[in-house]
Amino acid sequence: MVTEKNNKGNQISRRSFLTGTATAAAGFMIVPRHVLGGKGYTAPSDRLRVAGIGVGGKGESDLAEFAKGPADITVLCDVHDSRAANSVKRFPKAKFYKDFREMLDKEHKNIDAVSVSTPDHNHAIQAMAAMQLGKHVYVQKPLTHDIYEARMLTQAAKKYKVVTQMGNQGASGDGVRQLMEWYNAGIIGDVKEVYCWTNRPVWPQGIPWPSQPSPVPSDLDWNLWLGTAPQKDYVNKLVPFNWRGWWDYGTGALGDMGCHIVEPAFRVLDLGYPTSAETSVGSVYVDEFKQGYFPDSCPPSSHCIMNFAGKNGKPDVKLHWMDGGIQPARPEELGPNEKMGDGGNGVIFIGTKGKMMCGTYGVSPTLLPTSRNKEVSVAQTIARVPEGHYVQWVNAAIAGYGKKELSSPFEIAGPLTETLLMGNLAIRSYDVRRPKANGNGFDFPGRYIKLLWDSPNMKITNFDEANQFVKRTYREGWKLGV
Repeated sequence: MVTEKNNKGNQISRRSFLTGTATAAAGFMIVPRHVLGGKGYTAPSDRLRVAGIGVGGKGESDLAEFAKGPADITVLCDVHDSRAANSVKRFPKAKFYKDFREMLDKEHKNIDAVSVSTPDHNHAIQAMAAMQLGKHVYVQKPLTHDIYEARMLTQAAKKYKVVTQMGNQGASGDGVRQLMEWYNAGIIGDVKEVYCWTNRPVWPQGIPWPSQPSPVPSDLDWNLWLGTAPQKDYVNKLVPFNWRGWWDYGTGALGDMGCHIVEPAFRVLDLGYPTSAETSVGSVYVDEFKQGYFPDSCPPSSHCIMNFAGKNGKPDVKLHWMDGGIQPARPEELGPNEKMGDGGNGVIFIGTKGKMMCGTYGVSPTLLPTSRNKEVSVAQTIARVPEGHYVQWVNAAIAGYGKKELSSPFEIAGPLTETLLMGNLAIRSYDVRRPKANGNGFDFPGRYIKLLWDSPNMKITNFDEANQFVKRTYREGWKLGV
């Protein structure tokens, strides 16, 4: 959360006041260590002992960022030896495991926190296992693969009283805070519509599953990599990157980039859970008038619309998501040679008194027309995060649950992730098909409709077949929590 100032003077939220009071009180008390404790308690320490699950690629850079703060990387876990090699070399004193379950079983007394940077389909089981041991968790975006998993992790963070953060680092950036200050000051009026877009996917989508299996790399534990996903033979180039385009493992362009691009709109407008979703999807034709049907693969492009109920007297909001290179109409206020967003990605807020835009991560916040940026001056009312997203989490975990504010704790990251996964639910419903009564082809009842969402019960109310995408059935031997 952030402390804000409005036109009526300085105002501090009750939550911030209580947090500050508790911190101040701590300065006048020395509490014996034996009276502290309980589930989720992390003993006072100057440094955080972090275990990494998935330590190659993004996981490698995540651990390097944590190490810039008061953190020690003490345990490494990865199913792919060559991908883990750089982290193993960088942190030679860290113990190494392949199975995160074995790692947590043997090392839980020697770690305070866990970073999860694995493919989307295993985020939830790994994070939940760590939280149930009272470990603080940092989980890469998107938080989970399924809506149900996102809801469960959000609830678990509060239940186990652990410090959480999702890996959408733009949430700690100055850009989104500048956008919030403009909006809170009424510069663009009330926003009823937002457009978010990306040039992703930059990996294959809208394709059939390869017909021929490939040999499993000798240094990859394929069974552990599959984790919760259905048993399948390994195929070429799935690992380490292209899994993003397959529904069994990834969440497509929306899951991959939405946490970076939708987050500014989510925070600026204080969006909650969506009330409905609808979509249109790019088609792939394999012959004349013959549309391909590849339900295992995310589509090459899509346009999703999520609707949100207004809060605190604000109007309802319609949020557009576009991927595959599709972009919204260029605002009239933007000059013909001025870049829209950051080019391939961006966000445009359409208000009753004006417009504003930004790029990925909320960078380059801009009022439209751009001349307004020289004319408008709004006081800084929202605290910045000079230490950055990663060290913010490290410091908060050392302080303990509820002691420091975070940019993307699960109470925020969970609903944001659910919003993106609602878009994916609509996209996947587009491919639901039923044989026609005459036996000649198929009907697609999930197309050209609006899916109505009952958020408290996590259920689509007007197309029951869509609900299969709310919660997966895990492969035998895997479950969410103990």
